[in-house]
Amino acid sequence: MKALLSDISAVFVGDAQADRVVPPTGFTARLTLFAAGAMAFLAVFALALSMASGRLAQRWGDELAQSSTLRISAPVEQRDAQTAAALRVLETTPGIAAARALSDAEQRALLAPWFGPDLPVENLPIPQLIAIEETEAGYDADGLRLRLQAEVPGAILDDHTRWRKPLQQAAGRLRLLGGLAIVLIAAVTAAMITLAANAALAANAKIISVLRLVGARDSYIAKAFVRRFTLRAFLGAAGGTVLGVGAVLLLPAAQDQGGFLTGLGFQGLSALWLVLVPLLAAIVAFVATGAAARRTLSELR
Repeated sequence: MKALLSDISAVFVGDAQADRVVPPTGFTARLTLFAAGAMAFLAVFALALSMASGRLAQRWGDELAQSSTLRISAPVEQRDAQTAAALRVLETTPGIAAARALSDAEQRALLAPWFGPDLPVENLPIPQLIAIEETEAGYDADGLRLRLQAEVPGAILDDHTRWRKPLQQAAGRLRLLGGLAIVLIAAVTAAMITLAANAALAANAKIISVLRLVGARDSYIAKAFVRRFTLRAFLGAAGGTVLGVGAVLLLPAAQDQGGFLTGLGFQGLSALWLVLVPLLAAIVAFVATGAAARRTLSELR
């Protein structure tokens, strides 16, 4: 534990003499910065997509919750009578707060996105829709279906369960995929930084040999590499995060008719996740570089 705390403090405190062991520029420095920046950029989009899909599913679920629709599919001459009968059944059903038949104008507005605003609803055999508002306790859907089947043969009840459940499942799976994407991004970042650290250690083999001759311990040399690569990963990831947020902000704003692809972004406290992206990259670099340095230094003996 003490050794770990010493390594962490060395990242922030630094040592001018030890820093000279690691070249400040070169291929490994550019590779570390680019890998951390690119992975952070992708992580921002993974987070944005996961959160946007979750918000959309939540919004749709809230809109569908505590509401149902009754469809009266009957001949035109029987539609009014069956609608009135269905309303009487709904008024006497426990758990239903209100029920009303949609007007022709409301049904035309519902169909307008597909058929245009000039659809002659009154001249078409379109089923009559009844909007149902539930109480917090809800109602017995199976019992209501049995009553409607006996008293209103042309009534079909849709309690929106088949819509809510897939939305909840999709949101959960998209969040799981977002988490999996973050894990894969962290793994790729660790692999790239490990390659860069191994290359830097191999390129400085002679300097390491000289340092050992004058009494430098492997832990001292390893700390120098860990510090440099951790800071590079943090700076690269911070730059990638800023670019990722800028790219997300350039996307269209959220719109009701635009779907989740127009609502990518971070809202409220969800923006705090962005702070964790550079920190996660730094932690990955710290662990990966430490392991690579210890392994490579033992091979250079």
